[in-house]
Amino acid sequence: MAEGAVEVPADSGAGGDSGASVLERGVAPIKPQYLTTKEHFHGFLEAKGREKLCQDSEAGDPDGADNAEPEAKRIRLEDGQPEAAVEPGKQPQAPKRARGQNKSRPHMKPTQYDQNRLCPSLIQESPAKCFFGDRCRFLHDVVRYLETKPPDLGPRCVLFETFGRCPYGVTCRFAGAHLGPEGQNLVLEELLARGAHMPPLRNALDKTLQRQLRKRQDPAELGAGSPVQTCGPLTDEDTVRLRPCEKKRLDISDKLYLAPLTTCGNLPFRRICKRFGADVTCGEMAMCTNLLQGQTSEWALLRRHPCEDIFGVQLEGGFPDTMAKCAELLNRTIEVDFVDINVGCPIDLVYKKGGGCALMNRPAKFQQIVRGMSQVLDVPLTVKIRTGVQEHANLAHRLLPELRAWGAALVTLHGRSREQRYTKLADWQYIGQCVEAASPMPLFGNGDILSYEDANRAKQTGVAGIMIARGALLKPWLFTEIKEQRHWDISSSERLDILRDFTHYGLEHWGSDTQGVEKTRRFLLEWLSFLCRYVPVGLLEVLPQRINERPPYYLGRDYLETLMASQQAADWIRISEMLLGPVPPNFAFLPKHKANAYK
Repeated sequence: MAEGAVEVPADSGAGGDSGASVLERGVAPIKPQYLTTKEHFHGFLEAKGREKLCQDSEAGDPDGADNAEPEAKRIRLEDGQPEAAVEPGKQPQAPKRARGQNKSRPHMKPTQYDQNRLCPSLIQESPAKCFFGDRCRFLHDVVRYLETKPPDLGPRCVLFETFGRCPYGVTCRFAGAHLGPEGQNLVLEELLARGAHMPPLRNALDKTLQRQLRKRQDPAELGAGSPVQTCGPLTDEDTVRLRPCEKKRLDISDKLYLAPLTTCGNLPFRRICKRFGADVTCGEMAMCTNLLQGQTSEWALLRRHPCEDIFGVQLEGGFPDTMAKCAELLNRTIEVDFVDINVGCPIDLVYKKGGGCALMNRPAKFQQIVRGMSQVLDVPLTVKIRTGVQEHANLAHRLLPELRAWGAALVTLHGRSREQRYTKLADWQYIGQCVEAASPMPLFGNGDILSYEDANRAKQTGVAGIMIARGALLKPWLFTEIKEQRHWDISSSERLDILRDFTHYGLEHWGSDTQGVEKTRRFLLEWLSFLCRYVPVGLLEVLPQRINERPPYYLGRDYLETLMASQQAADWIRISEMLLGPVPPNFAFLPKHKANAYK
């Protein structure tokens, strides 16, 4: 047995008392020597966790002082509310349970760090004085700020070591690596001399454009900045729009397409997938009404990293006028290779407003949206749909010929209905039938791809390519497996390195100050809520793992592999602390996604 491997005791319940046999339906077939019970699994992690905690405290505090926050102060994940003290002589009131979709999600923005925020003019070390002067609500005393600033999370700053300068200065949570004795921000002249700098992100929201959007100006009059002064005669090129046959072709046949994933499909995650072989990437679903209002958070979903050579954005909306206006605006202001319409979103928030899957039951509105957007865009227009709304009433085969006539360049079909969600497997047989209905328009298939065998079977249906969604969340190295036609028995240390790279990309994208660190941690935890469903190849009795098979309780080949298999949020937080340092006080986490693939 390899060094550090976990030996399963004889009384651990392996094989017989684990509650999951090798051939049990819906359960991943794990080798008997690794199976265990729920009680032994969590007991093992708690024992190892206490052992590591004692080792860390002895190394950091020789006197044995316990500086950790008392457990009683932490927010309970069951109801998302702290325990209130009960006054003497009064009966304790039962906590009220919030009802509705995702109402129990705790919102834990670390507001205690916002009380003494430093002025941005000092962070950027601007030679000019603060624009607001005495009216500025931020601190202008660096010494006072450093006295109240929480301790650093680590001795190394990724931005400083990579680019030679950290743009967050004294507010960086790793500032000890690049602060001088008087609080000045140091630079690495060697890296700067070699031309090291943070790569510029494309599709950022310009402040001038944002002000114009908030004033509700006509999209036809908007621009990224002041209008360019031109001279000379007016030509047809200035006034005549491109015909459909003159538009840029979208040739992505046989390429691996990373699906637009809400929350988890952020820019750092897409960089991870690009590194493992994803060919086409798409931004998260953006609502057209929010884009037209100039919301910064919505425009952030359109940002594009230089490594994304084939990149598109996905829009959601239920009204032809707003969708056409938004498409015209994006056509003038951002750089993309295609624009996708979301006609597959099943959540009630979108469906009840007439967007997402609801457009499949509104063919007149659907036609107006596709035709209107196709006319104003200079890049190809694609559409993502489901099989239908109801489970036994498929609509895709009737809509595909219409979409081709309306102006869609490519359609992606998810082999499930809205009503079905994830209760059953994707219907690839129906996707194969829709290939003929869509011809000659290319049709991509989507659903249940978790191995190269699944991808090979999907390609046999005749689709032009495959889109990968949940499979990339469970194992982003799936793109490498498909291209190299092999199973990758990736180790726990390699998986931790992937998470570390994600945190580095996150700190580069969201920032290394308190807000950026906690935003990186939040998205890391969201991703870990999917990663825990992956079962290592070396532990499986039968290959490959199916996406609808839930993993039973098992002990991995080392402590880290076992910790990564935990489906408890407390263990995900423990992994985040390995990469981003300790969490702030009263921190709690509940996964945002509600559609569990194994229910």
